[in-house]
Amino acid sequence: MTFKNNKRSHMNLDFEKGNGLVPVIIQDDRTQQVLMLGYMNEEALELTQKDGRVHFFSRTKNRIWLKGETSENYLYVKSIKEDCDSDALLIQVKPAGNVCHTGTFSCFEEKNAKGFLYELEETISERIDHKVEKSYTYDLYKRGINKIAQKVGEEAVELVIEAKDNNAKLFKDEAADLLYHFLILLKAKSFSLAEIEEVLMERSSK
Repeated sequence: MTFKNNKRSHMNLDFEKGNGLVPVIIQDDRTQQVLMLGYMNEEALELTQKDGRVHFFSRTKNRIWLKGETSENYLYVKSIKEDCDSDALLIQVKPAGNVCHTGTFSCFEEKNAKGFLYELEETISERIDHKVEKSYTYDLYKRGINKIAQKVGEEAVELVIEAKDNNAKLFKDEAADLLYHFLILLKAKSFSLAEIEEVLMERSSK
């Protein structure tokens, strides 16, 4: 698996400050939710960079361990970044399953809805790329850009209609339908949600 890495090897990290270890924050690459905190020594970092899966140094077991070596809930590396003081790491990953040893999605809190659009975008892309039959997403995609655009327009109109009433559930349902079909349209046009966010971010700075 390939991933982004600003620097190779030890990335100029100051391992001496932490007696041979640096703290590592693990973050979901799609939702940006913090998943866990661990520690690495130089060997663990090298193994992580080489293998593409996160390796830690266990202070209790006093050894290198591959996260998921028992559960197979590996953490697949998407990017590795060091902080401004070169004594900590932020690793963004794609988790293969629940991260916490208690069985929850995160060691800090249960999975939340914030950032879920990126998971949904990935699911939509996978169903289209893999041509999943009996999938509404793929069926709509096969019908072409005109039909997809028409569906987005229909959902937008339905949202406007619900906005005139005071039924909160129906309004939220229609808003969700519009976002879902908008993501299909982005896929059909070969754009990503992140690209649209970039446009909004550029506009906000003007």
